[in-house]
Amino acid sequence: MYQGSADSPKHLLEVIFRQIQSSSDQRIPFATYMDLALYHPDHGYYTTKASVLGPDGDFITSPHLGHDFGQLLAVQFAEMWDILHQPQPFHIVEMGAGQGLIAADVLAYLQQHHPHCYAALDYIIIEKSPALRAQQQQRLTHPNITWTTLETPSPITGCFFSNELLDAFPVHIVEKNNNQLQEIYVTAENKTLTETLGPLSTEKLSQYFEQVGIDLLSDTYPDGYRTEVNLAALDWLQTVTHRIDRGFLLTIDYGHTAQRYYSPARHQGTLKCYHQHRHHNDPYINIGQQDLTAHIDFTALENHGESLGLTNLGFTQQGLFLMALGLGDRIATLTQSITPGPDGFNQLIQRRQALHQLMDMSPMGLGTFGVLVQGKGLLTKVSLKGLTVPPLTL
Repeated sequence: MYQGSADSPKHLLEVIFRQIQSSSDQRIPFATYMDLALYHPDHGYYTTKASVLGPDGDFITSPHLGHDFGQLLAVQFAEMWDILHQPQPFHIVEMGAGQGLIAADVLAYLQQHHPHCYAALDYIIIEKSPALRAQQQQRLTHPNITWTTLETPSPITGCFFSNELLDAFPVHIVEKNNNQLQEIYVTAENKTLTETLGPLSTEKLSQYFEQVGIDLLSDTYPDGYRTEVNLAALDWLQTVTHRIDRGFLLTIDYGHTAQRYYSPARHQGTLKCYHQHRHHNDPYINIGQQDLTAHIDFTALENHGESLGLTNLGFTQQGLFLMALGLGDRIATLTQSITPGPDGFNQLIQRRQALHQLMDMSPMGLGTFGVLVQGKGLLTKVSLKGLTVPPLTL
C-alpha cells in the first residue's frame, strides 16, 4: 500500500483529496490521479516546473546530447518534403517540444542545408505546459514558427512528430484478481492516499486488450498481474489523424510491441517515477515534483492507426533509425574535425560519447527507443531513408 508523503505539495494534495471526495465512490482511477499530478494547471509537474528536463531537471532526452538528434531528424523531414512533391507550405508539427532544442536544431539545419525546404516550412509547436512554452519562445526566433493547440490547426500537409511525449500520458492500471480484470483506484484514508481495486471504469479497457490480441485472463498470467493501459494515446492518435490531410506521423518513445509489453514476466507493469535523475516505483511521494511515466504499446498505435485510416510505414529502433540517416557517418568522420591540443581531444571524446549514447542498444539505452512512422493520403508506396533497415520485433 502506497502513502502520500508529508513533503508532498500541500495544495495539489488538497486538489486530489477534493476530487476523491466529490466522486460517487470516494475514489478516482489512477489515470485521473496521474493526470492531476502531471497536468493540473496550477500545481502539476509539467505545467509549473520550468526545469524538468536536462542536467538541472529530473531526466535528459536525446536532444540534450548535442545537435545531432535534431539535425538527423531534419534529414528525414527534408526527404518527406520531397516525397510529398515539395508542398508549399510544408508543415512540421512538433507535439511536446520540451525546451525547444529539437526545433532549434531542425530549423537551423534546414536553413543551411535545405534552404528551399526551409523557405516552404511552417513549423508548428503544440505545447501544453506554459512554463516550457515560455522557454521555447525565448529560444526560438525563426519567423516561420508558431504555437497552437492540437484542436486548432486545419488539416496539414507534412509531418506530425513527437519525442518522448506519449509516455507521459496518464495511464489506467489494471490487475488480474480472482480471474477477473479489475482496475486500480486511488482513495484517501485519514488524509493518506491509498490504492483500492474496483471494476473497470470503462469498457474501453477490455476492448483495448482485444485490439492488441492479449488475454490477461488466460492461465499464462498469474493472479495479481498488474499492468498499464494508455487510452489517452489512442484518443491523441485519433485527433492527430484528423489533423493530417497528407503526410506522416513520426512517434519516438520508449516502449514495446504488445507481446513484449504484456509479457507474463513483467508482472508489475512499466510505471516509473523520475526525480532528480533517479527512478523509483512510488507514485505517491513527491506529488507534483516528479515525473510519472509508462512505456508505450506500439502495437496499439499501429492497430488503432490502421482502423483510423493510417498506413504503417515502418517500425524500428532509434539507434538504427539514426544510423540510417547518417549517424554512423558522423562517428566515422569525428577525427577529421578535431582541434589540435588537449581541449580539442576532450571535445572529441565528449562528442563521441554523446553520439554513442544516441545509438546505445543496451536495455536502458536511448538506441532501443521505438520509432514508428505512419502515413496518410500517400498515393504511392513510400520508402523512407530512416527505415532502410529491416523492421524489428521489440
